[in-house]
Amino acid sequence: MTKKVLFTSHTANFQKFNRPFMRWFKQQGYEVHYASAGGEEILDCDEQFIIPFARSPFKISNVTAYRELKKVIKRNNYDIIHTHTPVGSVVTRLASKIARKKGTYVIYTAHGFHFYKGAPILNWIIYYQLEKMLSKTMDVLVTVNNEDYEIAKKKFKTNVIEKIDGVGVSLDRFLPISDEKRDKLRKDYNYSKDDNIIIFVAEFTKNKNQRFIINALPEIIKNVDKVKVIFAGTGTELDNCVSLVGEMGLNKYVSFLGYRNDIEKLYEISDVLVSASAREGLPVNTLEAMATGLPVVCTKVRGHVDIVHNGLNGFLYNFEDKESFVKSVSRLLSNKKLIDGIKKRNLEDVKKYSVGQVVESMANIYQETLGL
Repeated sequence: MTKKVLFTSHTANFQKFNRPFMRWFKQQGYEVHYASAGGEEILDCDEQFIIPFARSPFKISNVTAYRELKKVIKRNNYDIIHTHTPVGSVVTRLASKIARKKGTYVIYTAHGFHFYKGAPILNWIIYYQLEKMLSKTMDVLVTVNNEDYEIAKKKFKTNVIEKIDGVGVSLDRFLPISDEKRDKLRKDYNYSKDDNIIIFVAEFTKNKNQRFIINALPEIIKNVDKVKVIFAGTGTELDNCVSLVGEMGLNKYVSFLGYRNDIEKLYEISDVLVSASAREGLPVNTLEAMATGLPVVCTKVRGHVDIVHNGLNGFLYNFEDKESFVKSVSRLLSNKKLIDGIKKRNLEDVKKYSVGQVVESMANIYQETLGL
């Protein structure tokens, strides 16, 4: 009988991170299934299921999701269930309790717990207690940063707790280009070769904190000529940020590009990647930018501190510290030699985060801890 593995995530978009692992399972002869709330076609799987996961743990649709997923699990007799995303994983672990008693292995990859150093106390009351309680409902917990790993090792009851270096970056897609190609690409995107381009790629949420970048922009403009800011992404805070740019008279400096399939090209035309997040897991946007050689200026929070070494491959600043942020960005944009030096460091540092390396790490976990 063919072995089966089920991947779950509350959004179908998360499949882009899971596809290398799904392909690995297919190479091992597994039938691969995927359950999500839908929204797009799942690639590299044999069957997909639409389950009404909701991002908020308090949505009633998660009860329906639990019931429907439980039926899917019972019907298919999975050998392995690998779940991702906070609420999707809660529903999945609860729905797979009976299957696990019958021999199904359950793996949860945590891409950044909602509780972390400096998190609101409510996050610790709700999410920490929930994860601690559910830590007994899985066979393997995989973390992607040091802070989450250390908390899990000390506090959780999961049999096997591991850490891997994120979800993997394609070094074939994200890579440096020559100055000549960069100048041509900038022309294609209606930018000058002399523009100083800052880029922020992220969903527009309060956590990602794009408003901070906008509010800091006038100070950067005072220090640096020909500044341009690119925001790529969609989300609940997008309209508010667009309005703020208009109110501050910054429309000629800022572009909102929405959801993009050409992120690698946007990195290639840029000079600096920035982030203002309050929390991260192990940020893919940062690693992708590093793979193209970009220096990074980002908040000194979990996830970022695993990747960015202050002054070596970018700069860290304390959350909401506008003065430090402006100083770091201005310093980079005014010193091309500094950018070139950081570029060399980043291209070396990012190798450990490649898709190949991460798939190999995850394959070792599958094989060693589950006996595959």
